[in-house]
Amino acid sequence: MADIHPFRALRYDLQRVSAEQVVTQPYDKITPAMQERYYAASPYNLVRIILGRREPGDEASNNVYTRAADDARQWRAEGIFRRDSEPSIYVYSQTFTAPSGSKFERRGFIALGRLEDYSAKVVFRHEQTLSKPKADRLDLLRATRTHYEQLFLLYEDSGEIASLLAPNAATAIAPTIEVADEYGVAHKVWQISDPAVISSVQKKMRDQKLVIADGHHRYETALNFRNECRTAAGTGSNPQAPYEFVMMTLVNMNDPGLLVLPTHRVVHSLDSFSVDEFQKSSSQFFAVEEIDPAIDAERATALLREKGRNGTALLAVTASRASLLHSPKAAGAKFFAGLSPRQKALDVVQLHKCLLEGVLKLSEESIRNQQNLSYLRDASEALDQVRKGAANIAFLMNPCPIAQVRDIALAGEVMPQKSTDFYPKLLSGLTVYALD
Repeated sequence: MADIHPFRALRYDLQRVSAEQVVTQPYDKITPAMQERYYAASPYNLVRIILGRREPGDEASNNVYTRAADDARQWRAEGIFRRDSEPSIYVYSQTFTAPSGSKFERRGFIALGRLEDYSAKVVFRHEQTLSKPKADRLDLLRATRTHYEQLFLLYEDSGEIASLLAPNAATAIAPTIEVADEYGVAHKVWQISDPAVISSVQKKMRDQKLVIADGHHRYETALNFRNECRTAAGTGSNPQAPYEFVMMTLVNMNDPGLLVLPTHRVVHSLDSFSVDEFQKSSSQFFAVEEIDPAIDAERATALLREKGRNGTALLAVTASRASLLHSPKAAGAKFFAGLSPRQKALDVVQLHKCLLEGVLKLSEESIRNQQNLSYLRDASEALDQVRKGAANIAFLMNPCPIAQVRDIALAGEVMPQKSTDFYPKLLSGLTVYALD
């Protein structure tokens, strides 16, 4: 069962700081340029804690993690962060314009969720994780003993939970937090402290299975930290210990604003690459249709969407040619040893196994390390990369349907990295969960 709890969040005192100047995108979406911009925005910007600057003289006693802990202590001492007086859950709304130009609102709520091992079949992943990011986040969590960023988890119902948190006398008033981010997304948060409402939400959540949308590394980091704390306490599991919980934003899979975008693949810096050889080799595994090599992003997206209604559809584009790859052939079966029919049906698996690994001979390790591979949300940018000679080939994709994400996760299976791009991201710094 999903065990959801209210908490007394640490929040920025908006009488002391401007929300726009202190909140950030998630740590793994912060580019070096964004980091510099956040640093310049405010001495209290959250980037100083979640992704601080590394200095040449860093050592055990003075490094990015110790500085984060020092800043966190100082900000609390100064009253920049204040703890809410009542245990609460926090309704979270994001209003945004999708890349397609359509407008959406996505609603969820922020609460604490009990950390569960995957074997308990309460929380489910859909992606593999890498050891290096988890080691980094664990060092930060050890130093600060605080969860500064929300995990993004999905549940599924017919709207009952959302109806309990729908605008009413409690939430029709001005939001507790209101801020627009650098992408034009409007974020609003309402604090809900009514015990009856919270109890009703908890009861409705008990039978839920939770699927991690974003935050796999941080979830597994929280599990590792929990296990360390259990060992240090010497008492095994302590159900009410603060380290048994993590801060989550929970969103209904059926929310009309739950948007998954495609993540396109761009292959670059290959030692040798022949367009003719690629065309010949890929035709062993897919039906290949040559299309206008000057196709633009809008037409490419429409073509993929149309062809994807009947199954796998990929668009391979080089500087001189473009091809629509669809209708996978039986010859590709040799690449799918150990994969389930659900996994084989994924466009991203067909791409990785047949084309990246099978045709282009990229190893799984090189793909994990992004040695010859980059990921782009913007189809126009992917096309531009190959047309200006900065890449060998770009693969444009359709987004993965949320039903496929759910089915893969609940079956205990995983997808290749960067298979999903839930848009927009959750802002960091709206609420904070301190263990002490």
